[in-house]
Amino acid sequence: MTSEVINADVNMATRTTHPPIGILLREWRIARRISQMELALQSDISSRHLSCIETGKAQASRETVERLADVLAMPLRERNALLIAAGYAPVYAESTLGTPALDRMRQVIDLVLGHQEPYPAFVLDRHWETLLVNDGARRVDQFVMGGRALKHTNMLHQVFDPDDFRRVIVNWQDMAWRFLRRLHEEIADVPTDEKAQSLLEELLRYPDVPKNWRFRDVEIEPSPVHLTVLRSPEGELRFFDTITTFAGPRDVTLSELRIQCAFPADDRTAAICKALAAEGGSLLSIQK
Repeated sequence: MTSEVINADVNMATRTTHPPIGILLREWRIARRISQMELALQSDISSRHLSCIETGKAQASRETVERLADVLAMPLRERNALLIAAGYAPVYAESTLGTPALDRMRQVIDLVLGHQEPYPAFVLDRHWETLLVNDGARRVDQFVMGGRALKHTNMLHQVFDPDDFRRVIVNWQDMAWRFLRRLHEEIADVPTDEKAQSLLEELLRYPDVPKNWRFRDVEIEPSPVHLTVLRSPEGELRFFDTITTFAGPRDVTLSELRIQCAFPADDRTAAICKALAAEGGSLLSIQK
């Protein structure tokens, strides 16, 4: 990508779709709880210059914009947005998983999904949309849902919708709040993510969601390990999760991917998952 200021036509177009850099900087400073002076000092620029950038009286250089983004710990997508708002071309590509540039990364993802067998694994984007699942996830979903297809592709909607996966979650309140708390944290980390904020509002409208879940600081009983307990034809299945992300990605898509793996929390759950794999996911009763 060129580091030159983008041409006037493109610059004019981006102004209509992206807020001014000053608005973005103030939003991020508030979210990070950092003053204008602190941000200026840590970015090695004068507070007066930063003030002029925020008010639109001064043009920030590309180097200055990148330093500001570093101090504010902005994700790659938002760094691109900040550069565009300042009149520069974005730096970080946003590729699909199928693009040749990400072939090696896709192989790594497939390797993780395969190694997780016979237990479930899911690849999610930053808004909890399910992009990929392994066979273990398909088998467990079909088993506990009695062969009924999931209504949503979004994992949070699956958990919160009474007509979807929520119907088989034994410890729904604990699991739902745990997931919602993570969404709260993601919104706090990326305050400009309007889609995440809309997702939160949608979840809060589902039946029997406590009103105080709208707030991030709700206290729940601490637990060293959070379990997902599922109702099945063979009794309860109990899992705990791990999340894998890519370290130091230079692509927007990779930076937002996470691989969520479910591990059996007891021998009985492990045995049922193995038996499902051996039976090809049959919904017939599994011999203990």
